Amino acid sequence: MWHDAMALVTGVYEYSSRLPREERYGLVPQLRRAAISVPSNIAEGAARGTPRELHRFLSIARGSLSELDTQLEIAARLEYGSAPDDLQQTLDRTFARLNALMKSIVARADESPITHHPSPITAPKCSIKS
Repeated sequence: MWHDAMALVTGVYEYSSRLPREERYGLVPQLRRAAISVPSNIAEGAARGTPRELHRFLSIARGSLSELDTQLEIAARLEYGSAPDDLQQTLDRTFARLNALMKSIVARADESPITHHPSPITAPKCSIKS
């Protein structure tokens, strides 16, 4: 997933370098910041060492992917050209893999036996009986 995110950065830099000069202070830096944020947050989350922190940083990476997808749509609507198919496919694949990993982290947290400590991802499910 990190490798796909790194390829996404390269693709965004290539695509954004072809945008009109007047976007050099507008859309170009926005696209690049969002793209750079994805592998950066994946790496930071992995380095934190806890499922809860990993999940939090993967969520931030997913938000950056959504920003990037929106910015690519804006560029297309401004008639700057659609993102190349391989760039869009890499974005979609990275998004799917992030979602799958995040679901897996939550599922593992939900399956772990509940001790006196709450789950690192979700609070234990409990009901109050009167």
